[in-house]
Amino acid sequence: MMVLILERVPRSLRGELSKWVIEPRAGVFVGNVSALVRDKLWEKACQDSAGGSALLLYRTNNEQGYAFRLWGSPSYHPEEFEGLLLVRRPSD
Repeated sequence: MMVLILERVPRSLRGELSKWVIEPRAGVFVGNVSALVRDKLWEKACQDSAGGSALLLYRTNNEQGYAFRLWGSPSYHPEEFEGLLLVRRPSD
């Protein structure tokens, strides 16, 4: 299982990704793909983001059961804190 969240990316990238996974909400892609396909989709998102940002969450064998990758400058910032992945929200 993977979740890919895109912000400020071209519509063409979103259309390309929707061939492989579903887009239940604008810029949020969810799917159950192999690690190889997940990595290829991540490469595509990073290459074609055109100044946007991407956050990939995927299932893995660790304490929380998931890991993440980050590209660009997203509005929310995932951080590791004592081995746990947390999300820091920007202050107002």
